[in-house]
Amino acid sequence: MPIHPTALVDAGARIAETAEIGPYCVIGADVEIGAGTRLMANLYIEGPTWIGEDNVFYPYSTVGVASQDLKYKGERAETRIGSRNRIREFVTIHRGTEGGGALTRIGDDNLLMAYTHVAHDVQLGDHCVLANGVTLAGHVTIGDHAVIGAFTGVHQFCRIGRHAMIGGYSVVTQDVLPFSTTVSERVIRIFGANRNGLERRGFTPDAIEPLQNLFRILTRSKLNTSQAIERIREQVPLTKEVEEVLTFISESQRGIVK
Repeated sequence: MPIHPTALVDAGARIAETAEIGPYCVIGADVEIGAGTRLMANLYIEGPTWIGEDNVFYPYSTVGVASQDLKYKGERAETRIGSRNRIREFVTIHRGTEGGGALTRIGDDNLLMAYTHVAHDVQLGDHCVLANGVTLAGHVTIGDHAVIGAFTGVHQFCRIGRHAMIGGYSVVTQDVLPFSTTVSERVIRIFGANRNGLERRGFTPDAIEPLQNLFRILTRSKLNTSQAIERIREQVPLTKEVEEVLTFISESQRGIVK
């Protein structure tokens, strides 16, 4: 396998024959790296960490290191990264903790741009884009196809729904609804359906328009959330996407961005 002579690979690591380990990488014990994955240079990876196939890790990232959570006492916890992800420069990915299921998980086909931080017990779905400097606190959950703008911070335990887009420099302290476009200025607000993103991903007008009507009632009707939901159920076609948003609201523990 192509391992650069300056790389340090622990004998307990399991590296696929077609993986590539570049100059000055340090790979610890109990690390597994799948076929076709490329570590360009100066990567530091601690186990237990499992990395899938055809990922590209750009220089100076750290993966699987201990949590910054002061409650973490060295208990066994894992990091799992899927396939075909692009991890750019200076990304930090911390392993899980006992209090969060002992697992930090990143799915498939994600782009984590430079200086992104993924804290302990984060659950990141598939096909997500995290722009430069995005900071995910512990226990954050992000659905598939979410896009998070540069230098956005997401508070512990917050959820970001599928196909949501969050504008840059946002401060997210509550759950962000699926399919929405959300940005914070001084106060974080929802602006409506993520129309452009949904159209690019093949959603039809019959799926998008009910969402747009849902968000209009939820954010502009001057009704409280319960009253708005009642009106939505009366006036908006209950498509599967609308039902997903309503279920997301009903399951929220921190409140939702309106």
